[in-house]
Amino acid sequence: VEWSVARVGVVRPVLGAGSTVGECASPRPSRLPEPVAQLLRGAGRIHLSRDPGPARRQLSPRRLAVAMVHFLHPGRSPRTIVPPDPRKDILGCLVVQEEASPYSLVNICLNILIANLEKLCSERSDGTLCLPEHWSFPQELADRFVGMMTWQGKLTDRTASIFQGNQMKLKLVNIQKAKISTAAFLKAFCHHRLTELDATAAHTDLSIPDILSGLCSNSWIQENLRRLVLDSTSIPRDSRPLFFGQLTGLRVLSVFSVCFHSEDLVNVSQLPKLESLDISNTLVTNISALLTCKDRLRSLTMHYLKCLTMTKPQILAVIRELKCLLHLDISDHRQLKSDLAFHLLQQKDILPNIESLDISGGSYITDGAVELFIQQRPAMQFVGLLATDAGYSDFFSAKKGLRVAGGANISQISEALSCYRNRSCFVKEALYRLFTETFSTQVTMPAILKLVAVGMRNHPLDLPVQFTASACALNLTRQGLARGMPVRLLSEVTCLLFKALHTFPHYQQLQKNCLLSLTNSRILVDVPFNRFDAAKFVMRWLCKHENPKMQAMAVSIISILALQLSPEQTAQLKEEVFMAVKELLAIVKQKTAESLDDVTLLFTLKALWNLTEQSPAACRHFIENQGLAIFIQVLETFSETAIQSKVLGLLNNIAEVRELFSKLITEDVVKHISNLLHSKELEVSYLAAGIIAHLTSDKQPWLSCDLQRRALLQDLYATIQNWPSSSCKMTALITYRSFKAFFPLLGNFSQPEVQLWALWAMYHVCSKNPSKYCKMLVEEEGLQLLCDIREHSEADPQAQQIAASIVDDFRMHFMNYQRPSLC
Repeated sequence: VEWSVARVGVVRPVLGAGSTVGECASPRPSRLPEPVAQLLRGAGRIHLSRDPGPARRQLSPRRLAVAMVHFLHPGRSPRTIVPPDPRKDILGCLVVQEEASPYSLVNICLNILIANLEKLCSERSDGTLCLPEHWSFPQELADRFVGMMTWQGKLTDRTASIFQGNQMKLKLVNIQKAKISTAAFLKAFCHHRLTELDATAAHTDLSIPDILSGLCSNSWIQENLRRLVLDSTSIPRDSRPLFFGQLTGLRVLSVFSVCFHSEDLVNVSQLPKLESLDISNTLVTNISALLTCKDRLRSLTMHYLKCLTMTKPQILAVIRELKCLLHLDISDHRQLKSDLAFHLLQQKDILPNIESLDISGGSYITDGAVELFIQQRPAMQFVGLLATDAGYSDFFSAKKGLRVAGGANISQISEALSCYRNRSCFVKEALYRLFTETFSTQVTMPAILKLVAVGMRNHPLDLPVQFTASACALNLTRQGLARGMPVRLLSEVTCLLFKALHTFPHYQQLQKNCLLSLTNSRILVDVPFNRFDAAKFVMRWLCKHENPKMQAMAVSIISILALQLSPEQTAQLKEEVFMAVKELLAIVKQKTAESLDDVTLLFTLKALWNLTEQSPAACRHFIENQGLAIFIQVLETFSETAIQSKVLGLLNNIAEVRELFSKLITEDVVKHISNLLHSKELEVSYLAAGIIAHLTSDKQPWLSCDLQRRALLQDLYATIQNWPSSSCKMTALITYRSFKAFFPLLGNFSQPEVQLWALWAMYHVCSKNPSKYCKMLVEEEGLQLLCDIREHSEADPQAQQIAASIVDDFRMHFMNYQRPSLC
């Protein structure tokens, strides 16, 4: 299968018309060129071929969408798309409110405590941590503390020791996936008065027999522990049968995906208060022991009970006796084609009080059979029908108070993603259905996106889940839809996508989906995520792939990400930056040879501009790869202002690197810069003037041609006199990361032309964005230089006037904010 585009669905434009994506580096325009949508036209096509021959079939974007996810879900066909009703998305409103709200003060404090635990605690002789003696935590706070440590992966033998003694009073303990030993568990938790313990997927050093032994060592826990979750926790091969009998207060037990046998079920069924039991995906072969607790069992979950040796009539006979059941889950993997649910639905004298029935994945399930079953049991509030042929009749949407986890519409899919968040087989199925339902949605659904994020987070090692979730995330965050999503939620989804990249580094389709998510201007600009990792990924992608459509997306992303990296981060990406500069120059050279001034060329020039900002190494690499010759050819080929300004912007970056002056002082470069100095477009003239100002500020490289330098200075001065006021508007706002490159020019009193350009530039940006640049003047200690020019007896009068204007505006700005002037 050869995919010519990664997006599961129609490829979005990289940036909307007139979008503004952050500020460009020194000096550069912040307005983006025309959208790359035109460049991506036709990118929604895909070629499918069994052999590499030329005979291929082109699919439309709609068929492409189904094909790309379908290969991970063989045998599945899309249902009719039912658009969601935004009026019913009440959960979406709640999610927006929740995600937009600040974190609670308690959580903030606990996070700080966890981050600084090593500093705040003392160390015992055995290397474990100990809280200060005077500290004491109430029960609710202590429970939350251990849960947050577990969630962040900070609960270890060394840190768990803080729960020893009586400073913490634990009751509801969650140690899911915690890497602690049996000894640490016994010392830290088994002396507390626990009523609930969740040890899902605990480390192999902490086995179920050890957990049970530790819990039973506390007589209070024996009588009062109500809930115990041991899902996916290990049991040694040579272990004796599990013994739960001493936990007489136990009401809820879950042993999902545990080596739990029929003899263990016999033991558990004798617990005097047991009301809820989950034996899903265990080794139980016979469930007859459940008859022992038939008068008290309220909930029974036996999803994917693959080892049962009983006949269906025998199984149904046991279930028939469980007359107190309110919830029954006999869902199964669809591939197993289990018909137990089919036979259950035919029974009239079974489960009279049932409120919740889960038969997802069952075979031969029909709408009629399910409807009849529900009608005969009016107390029914939930039915699981995902991966079945049922749930599509009007009955299920019309019946009030009935929740359906299925695949017929957004509501059912949402319920399925919520109910089955811990079952990868059903998460994958629900995500596939969600993809088809949201393929062309125009409704913002934050609640659904949050459920997609939960599925990704809960199944990080499941490729089908990660890939299909990435496709759904793209559907739900298309350019316009992302604007209505909370930033915190978009951040979580983006971070999960990058986590999937690290987990599946060789799966290109997932990489493409991640790349496409970054083409969203809302995500690229407003959303917090690791931009360093993102830049590394995109630069490497650019250098490894030649598909022009995907290459264009990578270039557009680099042009923005490069601006968001600090000079220190750019230096750390030395290898990637060098490869990217070389690849970008190759693109420019090709476009120039073809005289093709499309958006790819514009973004490529902008990417080079941003990558060389405050990066002497990148500037040198640009020159070493014949960048100057290529750019001279660009200027000779194209006369568009947008192209000229980007070329001049990059040359400004090089001109700021003194050791590279000699590379720019050539006949071709100086000739083009001199000509562009007189451009009718102020932006082009301004940038050309900046290059001349930097190059002529040092006399040393001009020793053999000083007359030419003087002529350039005179031309520069005359040009600046013809410019309008510094507060004028240019085609695009020129912005700067730093004023430091101007400081050598400001102190050059022997060449007022150079000084004048720097002052004009600084006044221009300060008048447009005083809050940013007045602050920059203070932080970089540039204000004193302006004061020196204003007071200097030999300074050019015009330079003094502009310097005074900047200082006055600075004073006015800070007076408005009640800040004292510094000059």
